[in-house]
Amino acid sequence: MNKLYACLLSLLCFTAMAFSQNDPAAKKVLDAVGAKVKSAKGITANCTLSSFTGKGKPNGSKSLYLLMKGEKYALKQGKTEILCDGQNVYTFDGDKTITKSSVADGTQTLSPQKLLAGAYDKDFNYHLLPSKGSFYEIEMKPIDNRKNFQKVNLFIDKAKNIFSKARIVDKSNNITELKITNINLNASVDDNKLIFNKNKYPKDVEILD
Repeated sequence: MNKLYACLLSLLCFTAMAFSQNDPAAKKVLDAVGAKVKSAKGITANCTLSSFTGKGKPNGSKSLYLLMKGEKYALKQGKTEILCDGQNVYTFDGDKTITKSSVADGTQTLSPQKLLAGAYDKDFNYHLLPSKGSFYEIEMKPIDNRKNFQKVNLFIDKAKNIFSKARIVDKSNNITELKITNINLNASVDDNKLIFNKNKYPKDVEILD
């Protein structure tokens, strides 16, 4: 589970957005997605995180749940959780440790808001691939070959202009897929669920910052 969760975090840790010198057709798709997400009242989504070997053998999958409102979000998988209250990000390992970091310190990370809104790393070249199906497919390759992955392919629902799936291929051809299902852009999200409250965690939990 920890390996899968780390893969998700890697997906959320690309640097800040820039659309220059990239495919205008891909930019048009991402702009449409971004406009829809930015106008959302509140967002809830069920997600599945799966991994596969380079030969296509499944390594396992986990279910995730996302709550998001404005700049705040909570991402949960079983007992583990990532919570952002707009100022700080708290990562609970599901046992006795919470790691705290400042949103300001992580300005180069890609939050779920930016992920769903189609904002991606300026160190990526990306373009729209030919597609006759119901999804746009955008392929992103890092300019810096020191990255620990080869590419990321994004799948956007053509009819709904919503991010649907991301596929990450690492240097060993292993694949991690993040699929979003049952997304609701008009959800009523309780603000209290997006505020850090130490009392809801184990009494002996340790906060590291």
